[in-house]
Amino acid sequence: MVLSQITGEKFQEMVLLGANHLSNNANMIDALNVFPVPDGDTGTNMNLSMTSGAAEVKKLKTPAVSEVGSAFARGLLMGARGNSGVILSQLFRGFSKGIENLDVLTPKDFAEGLQQGVKTAYKAVIKPVEGTILTVAKDTANKAVELAETVEDFETFMTEVVEASKKSLAYTPELLPVLKEVGVVDSGGQGLVVVYEAFLASIKGEALPETDVEEMVIDDLVSAEHHKSNQDYMDTSEIEYGYCTEFMVKFEEDKLKEHPYDEEAFREALGAMGDSLLVVSDDDFVRVHVHVEYPGEAMNVAQKFGSFVQLKVENMREQHTALVGEKETKSEKKKQKAKYGIVAVSVGEGIEELLKSLGTTVVMQGGQTMNPSTKDIADAIEEAYAEKVIILPNNKNIIMAAEQAAELSEADVVVVPSKTIPQGMSALLSFNPEDSLVNNQENMTKATKAVKTGQITYAVRDTQIDGLEIENGNFMGLLDGKIKATDKDQMSAIKQLLDQLVDEDDEILTILQGEDATDENTTALVDYVEEKFEDIEVEVHLGKQPIYSYIFSVE
Repeated sequence: MVLSQITGEKFQEMVLLGANHLSNNANMIDALNVFPVPDGDTGTNMNLSMTSGAAEVKKLKTPAVSEVGSAFARGLLMGARGNSGVILSQLFRGFSKGIENLDVLTPKDFAEGLQQGVKTAYKAVIKPVEGTILTVAKDTANKAVELAETVEDFETFMTEVVEASKKSLAYTPELLPVLKEVGVVDSGGQGLVVVYEAFLASIKGEALPETDVEEMVIDDLVSAEHHKSNQDYMDTSEIEYGYCTEFMVKFEEDKLKEHPYDEEAFREALGAMGDSLLVVSDDDFVRVHVHVEYPGEAMNVAQKFGSFVQLKVENMREQHTALVGEKETKSEKKKQKAKYGIVAVSVGEGIEELLKSLGTTVVMQGGQTMNPSTKDIADAIEEAYAEKVIILPNNKNIIMAAEQAAELSEADVVVVPSKTIPQGMSALLSFNPEDSLVNNQENMTKATKAVKTGQITYAVRDTQIDGLEIENGNFMGLLDGKIKATDKDQMSAIKQLLDQLVDEDDEILTILQGEDATDENTTALVDYVEEKFEDIEVEVHLGKQPIYSYIFSVE
């Protein structure tokens, strides 16, 4: 029997099975990360991002395929973690655009969606690198378009699409030399292939192994629980706008003819009614979160453009009473927004305190193995409660999610692309609260390039890279992300790294001691530096960071 089209319910099943299959294979995908460091998290990031998208799709009842695509894209966007998760979200954001207004999917429709996804993802990446998930997505989409010209049966079509994705994945080491050197395929590409495999299994009616991973329900616009910190500076009676109001309106053509939708004008109209406003819209719908005193007024404005598909109104005064009790008697005035706020990502308790001492407003725990999502960062921006916000990702795998969060924010937000904790610290020292946001971004970015970062960790597998033979369990020294030293003895690896990290022009060496480093080793390390590099000043801080026993900052 020929399956010429798939329904919204079948597409919904495909997405849910894709999330399940990706969850089952997350550890395998993590293991494909090129460097043998214990923070390989591509599979983890893609899994958490996919789970967020699937959670939105699961809420739908008898949907059209376009509704599934829109919900999936929105959930992915808000849950996107790390570069791989962000790229995955962009692939299916474009896909949803390619299938908009469709009730069912044909192979041609599916192929068009894949092509639109590739275009969207490539635009989102400033410097696309071939041999990655982008290449796998592009090659697969090209094959899908070719197949759709002659193949009408979805099972046959998807079988060939999956084979094309696997062929592209197998070729990634030929495009990216570092993959070939280590002997692995691209981890992000592998994650995408896993999703496509699940899509095919759903179409064929085949079962995939189940997982007991707890479903993460990610709210589209704001956390279901308002930050307790927001309760600390007011009495219940001081809440000016008492109703947390959220809704989604699906645009209707006849209403738009009479009331053309202008996002900026709509935002201004709602902004005059309350605060904590967030408006996200595309060609199909607009989603709103706002705190108002009269929810009906906000809804009346929105209903001019279409019909409601979701509504939620909560009495925040009652919520506040439940949280802090009526005995709360604070009379402090509602705090005003600060001129500047700085959001930074930390990887340890000691580093968190250090970042706060340097002026960070909100510190997020994240980094290795647990990158914060787009929504996590958006929440931190809101918590910063400032007119202008600067984000320091302090990890190269968090930069794209930070940029997406900045785009979604109502505040004036910029990202300083710090890739390490030392770069973030250097940027903080360059911050000038009296300067403009643009100048601060420029100067802080320059500061990140003036510091060298060294890291000591351990290998989780045998490999050969950059001319170094690395054995499982050996210690490794990384200089600005590249492995420069390895030895079974930690102190020997440290000395090898420092000899390459420090030169005669350097003035300050800052040592961040990790949670598994001993005071004895740190003392020996300081003694070595003071003897070998006589003119350099040494500072030691208890960073308590995981995975990396030592992080070095050299300026």
